[in-house]
Amino acid sequence: MKFRKAWFSVLAAVVLMVASVSLVFGQANHVRWDIVNADFTTTPLTVTAGGIAFASADASLTIKLTGSGTFVSPASGGTSSAVTGGGTWETFTDGVSTGSGTYVVTSLASWQFANFFPPGVNTDLIGNSHEQASGNAVLRIQYSDGSAGILGVGCHGPGAPAGIQEGVIATKGFVTYWTGMPPVPGVNANRTVFHVE
Repeated sequence: MKFRKAWFSVLAAVVLMVASVSLVFGQANHVRWDIVNADFTTTPLTVTAGGIAFASADASLTIKLTGSGTFVSPASGGTSSAVTGGGTWETFTDGVSTGSGTYVVTSLASWQFANFFPPGVNTDLIGNSHEQASGNAVLRIQYSDGSAGILGVGCHGPGAPAGIQEGVIATKGFVTYWTGMPPVPGVNANRTVFHVE
């Protein structure tokens, strides 16, 4: 009898896991993305909106970005204009600021869900902690100086499979800031999170 109860418990857990993954892959995803602040003085770590992230084009050209927003990713996995959000940008050459302003998201080019975070890994002050997820998104953006580009957001959270780069990459006009600066332990920069409803 105990064996049967244990077997049913395991079976129920597997069914719930499959159902939650099926929901993510079988319907449109409503997703929030954030470049986040991480407070390392708390246990567990506290995550809030409003962080910064950097990417570089080469040894001399870098961009600093803030931002958050939402998008609806179609069940088909295609593009979407159901987007909100944006943030700020600042470009640098050899560490000297060369421009700054704001940007807005104009459309979603791609969204790839990886996994949900395990429960309790951080204190989430952005949204529902059970909706925190790893993955990557590519967003088309418009800069305040008239240039256009893309913003790539990658979140490699707890339990994520290998291959996801944590942080951001971007283009601005012809400049390709395709080297995301990785997060450094204890340093509050270059971290992101998704919330998937």
